[in-house]
Amino acid sequence: MRISIHNAQRRFRLDTAALKRLTLALAGLAQAFSRNSGRRATSGRASPTGAVPWQEVTVHLLNDAASAEVNAAILAHEGATDVITQRYEPLPGEPDGLIGELFVNVEWAARVASRRAGWSADRELALYLAHGCDHLTGADDHTPAERARMRRRELAWLKRLPLTPLFQTGNL
Repeated sequence: MRISIHNAQRRFRLDTAALKRLTLALAGLAQAFSRNSGRRATSGRASPTGAVPWQEVTVHLLNDAASAEVNAAILAHEGATDVITQRYEPLPGEPDGLIGELFVNVEWAARVASRRAGWSADRELALYLAHGCDHLTGADDHTPAERARMRRRELAWLKRLPLTPLFQTGNL
């Protein structure tokens, strides 16, 4: 699977190599969950295990202003948000598999983390990546019960992974 990072925000210096590694690990956990739950991530053809392979995930790192633009364009919602997920079917002739984009608000992560006791901006940003990967499997959070299930799963994934610093020192 290919992971691409597009850093469109300039306020925070981030370790893009660490972000790629984390996204790859979270995508692996999300795919394993999808296989084990029988959930199909896309309407494309499934592998022999029943899960649709993931081909590519692009992570767009945004600030509040860019997040608000994406939120309006994709979801027709006003204002910035934490993460927006888009899934695409492969074009005819391309290999089967999920192609996804995560639009992650870095400014939002830094701001929210500063208000949570014992929680870092690194962990908040990692949570947004986990949430996006969870959505790529087809998970929804339209109801309180769905949101709670997703959050439990995402926090469990984060506990399984070593979290290296994502924000580089001195920029929070």
